[in-house]
Amino acid sequence: MTTTDFTAMTGLELMRWVQTERPTDIPSIGRLLGMRFDEVDHGRIVVSLDTRPDFANPLGTVHGGIAATLLDSAMGCAVHTTLPAGAGYTTLELKVNYIRAARTDGQTLTAEGTVMHAGRRTATAEGKVLDEQGKLIAHATTTCMIF
Repeated sequence: MTTTDFTAMTGLELMRWVQTERPTDIPSIGRLLGMRFDEVDHGRIVVSLDTRPDFANPLGTVHGGIAATLLDSAMGCAVHTTLPAGAGYTTLELKVNYIRAARTDGQTLTAEGTVMHAGRRTATAEGKVLDEQGKLIAHATTTCMIF
């Protein structure tokens, strides 16, 4: 297990550490789904993953929960980049709009999360998931509680 002191890092430092170190010894939803942190900036995160048959719903397309998880991760981590060391957050509300189905054949889905407001007690963000052709799969908004 890693010995990195996460509480001493700002949110931006932590997200950049995750991006560069890609820790495989820390259980996480990102590791489970194979998420990659492609871009990490203050107030903005881009994550991606490659679809696989395990992501299928009963109709054979990517389950909506995969897009929702990508969005929750991208938007929440974008909020995290605005936080000082020792601060945390949790999702209070997540609103997802699904636009079209995604295939399970290894295509890359990319989610971008952008902070709209970062206050002392709450933060809001918006996000979108695109397929490899740049077509919109889903878009969302979130409200996070800062603690």
